[in-house]
Formats: sequence, C-alpha cells, structure tokens
Amino acid sequence: MSVPDYMQCAEDHQTLLVVVQPVGVVSEDNFFRIYKRISSVSQVSVRDSQRVLCIRYRHHYPPENNEWGDFQTHRKVVGLVTVTDCRSARDWPQTLEKFHMQKELYGSTLYDSRLFVFGLQGGVAEQPRTDVAFYPSYDDCQAVEKRVEDFIESLFIVLESKRLDRATDKSGDKIPLLCVPFEKKDFVGLDTDSRHYKKRCQGRTRKHVGDLCLQAGMLQDALVHYHVAVELLRSVNDFLWLGAALEGLCSASVIYHYPGGTGGQSGARRFLGNSPADAANRHRPGAQEVLIDPGALTTNGINADTSAEIGRAKNCLSPEDIVDRYKEAISCYSKYKNAGVIELEACVKAVRILAIQKRSMEASEFLQNAVYINLRQLSEEEKIQRYSILSELYELIGFRRKSAFFKRVAAMQCVAPSIAEPGWRACYKLLLETLPGYSLSLDPKDFNKGTHRGWAAVQMRLLHELVYASRRMGNPALSVRHLSFLLQTMLDFLSDQEKKDVTQSLESYTSKCPGTMEVITLPDGLTLLPVPFTKLPIVRRVQLLNLPTSLRPQKMKSLLGQSVSAKSPFIYSPITAHSRGEERSKKIDFQWVQGDVCEVQLMVYNPMPFELRVENMGLLTSGVEFESLPAALSLPAESGLYPVTLVGVPQTTGTITVNGYHTTVFGVFSDCLLDNLPGLKTSGSSVEVIPALPRLQISTSLPRSAHSLQPSSGDEISTNVSVQLYNGETQQLIIKLENIGMEPLEKLEVTSKMLTTKEKLYGDFLSWKLEEARAQLPLQPGEVATITVSIRAKLDFSCQENVLQDLSDDGISVSGFALCSPFRQVVRPRADGKPASAPEGGRPGDTSQAKTLEAVLSFKYSGGPGHAEGYYRSLALGLHVEVEPSVFFSRVSTLPATSTRQCHLLLDVFNCAEHELTVRARSSEELTLHPGECQRMAIQVDKFDFESFPESPGEKGQFANSKQLEEERQAARSLEINDVLVDGQPCDREAAACRVGDPVRLEVRLTNRSARSVGPFALSVVPFQDHRNGVHSYDLHGAVSFVGSSTFYLDTVQPSGQSACLGALLFLHTGDFSLHIRSQADGKSKELPRSWLCLPGVRVRALEAQA
Repeated sequence: MSVPDYMQCAEDHQTLLVVVQPVGVVSEDNFFRIYKRISSVSQVSVRDSQRVLCIRYRHHYPPENNEWGDFQTHRKVVGLVTVTDCRSARDWPQTLEKFHMQKELYGSTLYDSRLFVFGLQGGVAEQPRTDVAFYPSYDDCQAVEKRVEDFIESLFIVLESKRLDRATDKSGDKIPLLCVPFEKKDFVGLDTDSRHYKKRCQGRTRKHVGDLCLQAGMLQDALVHYHVAVELLRSVNDFLWLGAALEGLCSASVIYHYPGGTGGQSGARRFLGNSPADAANRHRPGAQEVLIDPGALTTNGINADTSAEIGRAKNCLSPEDIVDRYKEAISCYSKYKNAGVIELEACVKAVRILAIQKRSMEASEFLQNAVYINLRQLSEEEKIQRYSILSELYELIGFRRKSAFFKRVAAMQCVAPSIAEPGWRACYKLLLETLPGYSLSLDPKDFNKGTHRGWAAVQMRLLHELVYASRRMGNPALSVRHLSFLLQTMLDFLSDQEKKDVTQSLESYTSKCPGTMEVITLPDGLTLLPVPFTKLPIVRRVQLLNLPTSLRPQKMKSLLGQSVSAKSPFIYSPITAHSRGEERSKKIDFQWVQGDVCEVQLMVYNPMPFELRVENMGLLTSGVEFESLPAALSLPAESGLYPVTLVGVPQTTGTITVNGYHTTVFGVFSDCLLDNLPGLKTSGSSVEVIPALPRLQISTSLPRSAHSLQPSSGDEISTNVSVQLYNGETQQLIIKLENIGMEPLEKLEVTSKMLTTKEKLYGDFLSWKLEEARAQLPLQPGEVATITVSIRAKLDFSCQENVLQDLSDDGISVSGFALCSPFRQVVRPRADGKPASAPEGGRPGDTSQAKTLEAVLSFKYSGGPGHAEGYYRSLALGLHVEVEPSVFFSRVSTLPATSTRQCHLLLDVFNCAEHELTVRARSSEELTLHPGECQRMAIQVDKFDFESFPESPGEKGQFANSKQLEEERQAARSLEINDVLVDGQPCDREAAACRVGDPVRLEVRLTNRSARSVGPFALSVVPFQDHRNGVHSYDLHGAVSFVGSSTFYLDTVQPSGQSACLGALLFLHTGDFSLHIRSQADGKSKELPRSWLCLPGVRVRALEAQA
C-alpha cells in the first residue's frame, strides 16, 4: 500500500468502504450534488436487529490499497456506486459497458454495486433492474437515499454471510493463510503442516473474523476474537499481523470508551434516528466516521444479558492500555519497511486518541515517529498533504509553533523547484495559516499592547516570504501591505542595513502600486487591515496652538461676567462640573476662528539611519468641516525631537477634534490616529471654532522699533514703532488698517495706555479723531481705513542736572524778606565754581538727558458672524518715544513783586537742540536762540495758591513746637490781601501817582480763605524809601503824614467773608515811596510773616502840586 489516508480514525475500523465514482462525462457540480446525498446515508439500522451498519464513502480510492483488504477489512472496497449521464437509449449499451469495466477494477472485493442513471427515459428506463436506478434529472431524484439504504442492506447480507462462514469454519487444519501483498513470495516453500504455520493461520483468521464482527456491529465478539488473535500471533512472532490485531483491539476499545469519536467536532458520532441532513454534517472530508450502539449484540442480533455487558467491559482495554497497545502495534509495524503506510496511519490514530485524553507530550512522540517514517518516493502533492496533516495534528495537541513549522514546510513545498507550475496561491494561503503559531497577527493594533510576543527573527522571515509569495501571485497591493506591515511592526528588530533594504524594496513596489488605507479582502474572506506608519516618523507630542495674539478672539463680557452660562440659573453647579470633567480634560480653553489658519505642533523623531522624507503630511479631524493644508518635511537620520507644525482652515463652526494626522512615506499613504500612538503626550485634542471675524493688518508712517514693549498685563504687541521728539514737539502718526480677511469690519474702538508712569506729562500725549475712520465702516475686505494720531511730548526737565540751581542760594531775597519756596527741597545744590551757562559735558542733542515714553494703542474691532455672537479681536500697536530736552533753564533768579497776582522770574535759557529755537512765555516777547546759545529771559508768573504747597522745613525753626506752628499757619492762612488801591488805582504793577499836598485815599481788601471765622486782626501801614543800594529809610515824618490812624483794626471775619481797611496819606514833598503793610493778631505783638499773607510791595510816586 503506497497512499496513506491521513484522515483515518480508530473508529473507521467498523465502517464498510463504498466508492462513489462518475462513469462517462458527468459535470463536477452534478456529481458532488449526488455524492453529498449518497454520503448522507452513513448509518443504517439492520432490520429485525439492533445492530447498525456504518458506511465510509470515498469518491477516489487507489486500487493497490484494496489489496490490503484481508489485512484490515475496513480497507476493502465492498460497495461501488456509479453516477452517469445518459440522454438517449442508443448510448445505454456503452454506458452499461463502462459500468461493468468499473466493477472489474474492484471486482475481487465487491459485495454489491449500483448504477444511477440520470436523463434516460423511455423503454430502457422502465425495465426493472436491481443494480440500476433511472432518474429523469438531477433535480428530480427524491428516491436516491432510499436506493442507497437498500444497497447497504444488501451489503450487510453479504457481510453477515462471510462473517458466519469464517466464524463457523470447520475445515480443521486446512485453514487458509491470509497474506498481505508483499508476503506472498515469502511464504513459497514453507512447511504447511508445521504447528507454527497452523498457529499463524489461526491467528490471522481470528483477527480477520474480529474485523468482520466489528463491521457487523458485534463489538463484544470482536473484542474476544482480537484477544485470541493477539495471543496466537504473539506466540509465533507474526509481528505484522500481531500489530494489526492489537490495532483492532484498540479500535474496538476506542469505540466503546469514546462514543463521540476521535476525529474532532466534524467527526462526532451520531446514533440512528437523526435526520439525513444532520448525518451529512458530521462527516469528515473524504471519510465517514460513525459509531454503533454500544449495546451488546449476539450472533443473530439479540440483546445480550447483563453478564455479556460485564464480559465486554472486561475484554475492553482501558484508556491507558489503548495507548500502550498502540505503541506495541507501531513497534511491530516498524519491523517491515513495506508497512510504512500502516505504521503512519496508526500513529495518526494514536495522536487523535491522545488529544482527547489531553496527553500532548505522548502525542508529540507519536508524531515525531510519524515524521521519520520512510515511505516510498512521494510526489510533491503527497508531501504537501503529509506536512499539512502533521501541522493539523500538532495544532490538535496544542503545539502551535510546531504546527506552524510544518505548515510553512508544506507552503514551501508548494513552490518547490521540481514543480512545473508552482502553486503560489496555495503557498500564500498556507503561510497565512502559520501566523498564529508564530504569535504573529496581521492587525497592527496588536503590536501596541505592551511587549513584543514571539520570535522576531522568525516572524520577519515569514513576512518576507509572504511578500515574495504575494508578488509572485501577481498581487502588488498585497506585497505593499505585507512589506509595510514588516517595516511598521518589526522596525525595532531590523538592523540598519535591513532597514535600508526594506525601504528600497517598498519604494520599488509603491512606484507601481502605491500603498493605501483600504482594507484588502482575500478570496477566502480574510481581510488585511491597513497599516499606518505611526513609527515613520515617531510622534511624541501633539499640541494644538492658539492663534497669534492679534487674531485671538475675545468674548464681550456680559452683565454677570463671561463665565456665567446662559443655560443655567446658577453661577456654579458641582453636578455640571463633575459631569463635564472628562470633556474639559480634553477640550482646550482657547478658540479657533472659522476661516483662519490654525496650527497643530507635533514633536517627531526619525528612527531611521538615513534621511526620512515625509510627504503630504496633514491633519485628520472630525466635528467640523476642515481644510487641511498638507506639508512636506525632511528629517535627518536619527534626529532628536523635531517640531513640525501642521496647519489647516476650519470651514464651519462647532467643536473640532484632532483625531490624528496623515502622511505619505515611501509611497505608502497612512492615517495615523492619536489613540493608536503609544507614549503620546497631549494637552487636549478638542477646541471650539467660533464664527468668522474680520482680520486687520496694521501699517504706520513710522519705522519699526527695535524695542519690544512688555505690558504688565502680559499682552503681546503685534507691531512696535519708535520716534524721537524734542520736548514740546508734536509728531503726526498715520496708521493704516487694512481688512485682509473675508468678513466686513463693522465696529472699531481705539484706546491708549501709558506704560511709563514716572514721568509727568503736560497735556495729552496721544490724541486722535475716529470720525473719518468710522465714516468708512463697514470696511469691506481689501479696503483700508486711515487714522491720524498726534504724538505730543511735553515733559518736565526742571529737576535734572544744572536746572534751578540758583534757587538753593539762601541769599536771594525779595524786598528784604527771606524766600521760602517749596522748590528748594527738590532741587540739587549748585556746586561751587560750576558754570551756569551750559550743562556739564553736555552738547546740543545729547541723548543722555533724554526721557522715554512708552504707550500702547489698542484697536478693538469686530464684524461678520462673529460680531453677532459677541466676539471681537484686539490689535495692539506699541509706541516707543524718546524725548530730548529742547531748552535748559540753567539759572533762575527773582525780582520783588510789583503785583498781588504775579511775580517776576529771570531765566537763563540754553538751547540744547541742534536747531534754532524761538522761546515765548505768555505775553512776553519772543526770544530766538541758536544751537548752543544761552540768553536771559524775564517773565511774569502768577502767584501760587498757598494751600496747594506742603509745609516748608524753614518754618519749623521759628516755633517752639509743632502745635504752635500749626496755629500760626492757620492764622496766616485765614486772610489774604487781594488788592491795595491808592487813590482808587491798583498798584500791583506800576507805581501809583499822586500830587504833593493832596490827600490820597488808601484801601486794603482782605478775604477769609479758612473754613472757620478768624480775627480780630491789626494791619499797620509803614512808609519807607528804597535807595536802590540795599538801604531802606523809614524816618519819613517830614515827608509822609497819615490822615487819621496808620493802624487798622479788623473784627472777626466769617469763612469766605471779606473785609476792607480805609485810610488816607498826605505826601509833603516829591519822591518815590513804598508802603510796608504789617499785620498782627489781636493781643499779640508778634508780626505775622509777610510771605504767609502774600503782601505786595506798594509803590507811590509823589509829583509836584499843580499851580
């Protein structure tokens, strides 16, 4: 026997072998339709008996295997069913002849045969025949199953007669010797009368009868015959047949112990009574596995009693003994090289039994023995079948990696060089089946679940073979998919050279068939998922970027504040916060704007030992219609973390979620999702997109500044400009606002904020008018609005070096009274010998004296749908102004006051600018100064309000304690002399004129400026003459006379009340006279300070009397 049946099981020993074959030309579909219906009749109950016949069908069976029918009767073809097409009566004789020729092929062993004819009708079809059945068509053949049952009953009759003949053989010493084909030549010339020969004949016959009993459904009798045969054959060392007897004994015991069968789920045994459809479903491919009722059966089919059941259990082997007897049987077979097929099949049967017993290690020993069994020279197809069966058996016992090994060997055998037409499709299919054994999945997600499983080197070899097989199949898309999978999943295990080789191959394949993200479905239904290149490059961090400062939208604050939700009446709800906690953890707290370019930053890493070119890299989003703007980048070999910015434009509003990115690397298009990236850090992937807003671009008439302003609020300045001005100069700043967006500008507000507050400004630093710009609203896209801003720098440079130094000189006096000025506490003392003409080391335009002013112009604007939703944008312009002094007052001196409202200052003015200046103070004449020139200038200044200045430190030395000082200040602060009238004329500017000998009326007006009533007071008028040399003469009794008293007494004056003192003077000769007005509190002799009452110097000029 040369062709092994790898699908055999131990329970097949009880079956009758029936061959079903076509005769003539029969389509394959029609044949297998009938074959399936015929093979569904696998168990037939014998009439008037509880025995069941089990049938095993084959549509192909080698005739040489039939020669081993005496050795094991289940190998003998006992039935033949042929199927043929016959359309006319004239073809009938030829068809019948072919049927008889087919019978002759198995004629030596056939019990009976049948011919099923389809398509023939008429006279021939109406002739009654037992061995022929006629049917009009393949669709109209309802009685096929019934004909098959009748045919099996006929087989049983022949089988039963043969069994009875063998069991009741009374020929004595003339028992024939049963032989296998290769033994016939060895027994020629043997002594047939020897005791040894007779025992051999008896043992083999007993074994043969045991086979017939087992096929006839008599399990008890079969066990008895097998036991007797084993003893007889062991005594004569007939090892080949001893192995067969032991195997028969094991088969009978297996049928008893495992009524469900040993062939797996597909070979599970069913008892009689099931429907034909159920019977068809339990057949193994190419073989029928059935089991008889385990009830005891006698020779004539009557149930045995309890003692028979006990006897059968006694004769039956235990599960452990079954395996031991199989080992012994295989050992016996191994002594004959011509019994290799029998030995191999016995090993397969033992493995199936051990698999049920879950004794995997012992089963592997049987399989290992089967691997080394040397058969004749097998064809390539037979080798493929052998390795495939070995793989299935290893899988059955749980040896997955060993199973995968033999499956791969079978795959390689499909494309062996000796095969004229290599079966690449079969090779590819077998290679796919090896993947689970090597812990290899074609789903890329399985490689993101922790550590790598399996042997990477073996897995890479297998993937390379899949790539090559798919390419030889003519499926380039499949090659690209497997090679992409290899590069993605095995990148960490590839050497630098292997990485280069794989990528070169991939680029070569993708040049003809680019890699896609589509699912590939194979003909057998297997689907290959897309393989995104998440490691080319490796992404470590994804961060959604906020818009630039000038484009960030801001929400107009409502009455209750921006954080209050309009959907809830509560300002804060812990329930809402808890339910939205997960959403907030992913949603970012800034907004994107519809129609604006938005950015996402990725930190990527190139793991390849060469430069990696990434093309068509863009974002994958959901929730909002998004236009991704792809980018291309080139990463150096094994680069560190490299920032990559991907951009896009949201086209609609809502919440947008960045799900991942897409790339094209080595010709493979990949969609990489963030959820599938291991070790990724992200601060959130969702952001709100608000309606569109206009966009403004600012340009100015001033140059950009190198100084970057940093407001305390942290806001960023989009544009900075700078300008240099002289103190007092005004510069026009022209600002152009261009609408570069797609929405009209509907609202515009301009505000300014000073950043430097230490400098005191006089007047408005920045001023503008928006009427002209607002008249252009709404500003359509592409239009420009112009705003003119006036920059005026007016600062106080008086407290710098060399300014007001002369005021520190206590020798300056006015009309003999000490000068107590508040400025004396803030100016610096003048150094001795220092020139007063110009600042030391100074030069015209020296910027060391310059001061800096910084301000921010903010433009808040809105429009379009975003304006309707309450959003606006803010654009900031930073202004850096350097102010240089235009003039210095290098020396200041005073003149005695000639008016109650004004005083005189003498200023030395120095032009420190590079230009000619004109200086004018009020109504004074203009003074023209050339660069670097210094001139003196006299100006009149209004007197200051006493209340607006702090206490003078010089006052504290005149009083014993602070309480007394406060009383004096309150008393002095209470009165103010507003005017002194001489002859009805004010005398605060020029000397009053009068005639000698004429009485001159004198009036002094006072006002109470305190919040309480004051008084009484006493005012005394003392005349004197100033000789202009520092000498004052008060002895004027012969020159001036008072009409009445020279002292005036004032009663209490109410708050804000006024009082007047009236008197008269008589001048006795001509000259210039001055009046000194002294004041005393009532009851006190001490004179109040002149400076506290702001008393003027009164001058009177006496002229000659008229004739």
